[in-house]
Amino acid sequence: MPFAPNFPVMLRTEDGVRIDAAHTPPLRSGGHGHDMGLGIVVAHGFTGSWRERSARRIVHVLSGYGGVIAFDFRGHGRSGGETTVGDLEILDVEAAVRHARVIGYSKIAVVGFSMGAAVAVRHAGLRGGVDAVAAVSGPARWYYRGTKPMRQVHWAIERPFGRWAARVAKRTRIMRGQWDPIPMPPHEAAALISPTPLLIVHGDADTFFPLEHAHQLYGGAREPKELWIEPGYGHAESAATPDLIRRIGKWISSNFS
Repeated sequence: MPFAPNFPVMLRTEDGVRIDAAHTPPLRSGGHGHDMGLGIVVAHGFTGSWRERSARRIVHVLSGYGGVIAFDFRGHGRSGGETTVGDLEILDVEAAVRHARVIGYSKIAVVGFSMGAAVAVRHAGLRGGVDAVAAVSGPARWYYRGTKPMRQVHWAIERPFGRWAARVAKRTRIMRGQWDPIPMPPHEAAALISPTPLLIVHGDADTFFPLEHAHQLYGGAREPKELWIEPGYGHAESAATPDLIRRIGKWISSNFS
């Protein structure tokens, strides 16, 4: 099945970082001109890219519900800068949301996966300006090392050789040094999202973040909120089925009907 066509876009964040992005118009256009209806911003996981096949498949499915802005976070792929692994990335989401508004979308939803889920929650809580948020496979708190994949992630972030390997193998440039100050964790930011609706999606087969993260995020959030625990679902984009993405698209649409 061919993917929906996309149109390359170059965005710039408030702090001057160049962000590589693409706009995929809605398959069923609900309008033209000043009001194009629903725009969906898709935020990928750590070391991911909107150009990867799994991400493009997700964009294709979501374009059945609205136009989609997908982008590479700073330090990833063809975007500039270095990744701060969830801190300044809220400015990248803000640039994508702003672009969606400028080109005519009147309602904006953000769908984030893994690190992108943490950023989507933090952006909605700290910056606002969106109409719905879906956080898929996201962490509730920082510095989690309770699983082997997350211990490997921290090795890549904290060790010079790990950062070199991420740059060479994954085209991901990671900042050196420590956060200062430590950013507000997602479970605290979740409390600030209301009255914007929040959907938390997590698999019971997630090898990175166990279900306690989903429950902590949900517990921190205020209504309106929903929690979907998905049997057999692993982690983030690579494990997301078209059916799950369609259900997320329907959830987003249901908030604007």
